Amino acid sequence: MADKGPLKDVYLPEVLFEWRRVGKSLRVTAIDSITGTAFVMVAPAKATRKEIKQFAAMKLAYVLSKKPGGGEDGEDGGLEI
Repeated sequence: MADKGPLKDVYLPEVLFEWRRVGKSLRVTAIDSITGTAFVMVAPAKATRKEIKQFAAMKLAYVLSKKPGGGEDGEDGGLEI
């Protein structure tokens, strides 16, 4: 994911995105497919999808790095059904 700092240890093989237009903005939800952790942000509708995806994935990695057990080993995460 990231080259520097604590985010380099966060394993994000797949990120799911949900896009919802709200007026002149986009409400974007980024979801880690392994842990189910979600991050919600609002972005300008004029921003490119690529820019929004990169920023949302970076913020999701930050959120995961702050969780206990977060990081590449994947322990303390996952969905059980």
